[in-house]
Amino acid sequence: MKSIHFENDAILQIRMPERQVVREVSQDWHTNISYAEDGSIVEIVLLDAKIEGLLPLKYRKAA
Repeated sequence: MKSIHFENDAILQIRMPERQVVREVSQDWHTNISYAEDGSIVEIVLLDAKIEGLLPLKYRKAA
């Protein structure tokens, strides 16, 4: 997994690079999700991430 923050554009991109994108869906104004052929999520793009309170990222250990 790779995350990129485009600070000037307030965009956060989270990508799982091992799969190719075949479909993109806009969930709402700020959230776009890209899917692989098998339906798994390949990429999540969050627009206005800082304004929406999504940045800075806070990582937590999964249970």
